[in-house]
Amino acid sequence: MTADRDATEEIVWQGKYIVARKRGRWEYVSRARGIRAAVILAIEDGHVLLVEQYRVPLGRVCLELPAGLVGDDAGCEDEAVETAAIRELEEETGYRAARVEELGEFHSSPGMVSESFTLLRAHGLRRTGPGGGTDGEDITVHRVPLAEVAAFVAARRALGHAVDVRIALLLTGAILGES
Repeated sequence: MTADRDATEEIVWQGKYIVARKRGRWEYVSRARGIRAAVILAIEDGHVLLVEQYRVPLGRVCLELPAGLVGDDAGCEDEAVETAAIRELEEETGYRAARVEELGEFHSSPGMVSESFTLLRAHGLRRTGPGGGTDGEDITVHRVPLAEVAAFVAARRALGHAVDVRIALLLTGAILGES
């Protein structure tokens, strides 16, 4: 591993949002321009907000926690992760958070992707609209009772939907605490 760690990093290909890189024997992908991601855990009144949308890399619909990119729009490169989380939650779900609490930075597939995401807990949810995303994202919003999350996930899988790894947070109950 030391040889890989000390090897020069090469850019193999670069697009608008991602960069394919190589360092030693390792090939991996990173976000371009320092773009980060925010993932929102929106739990209130014994319910959690989940979203699903078609994901081209998977070739099918994926069940996920609401999420979005931080600083991806021109002129917003210095956007605060909290600001992005509140904006993305409202765009995707139609719920606005009065505040968000940062729970930490996480990596979902560190052997292939250098991207991390900041997990934030939304508090003080207020419905402001239908959600659904922007620019043809075609997001479906689900408000699921916490006691029924496991059954809901199983039903989505039975329909052939993919399930994002972050949904495991809800299945373990490890970080839910009080709503």
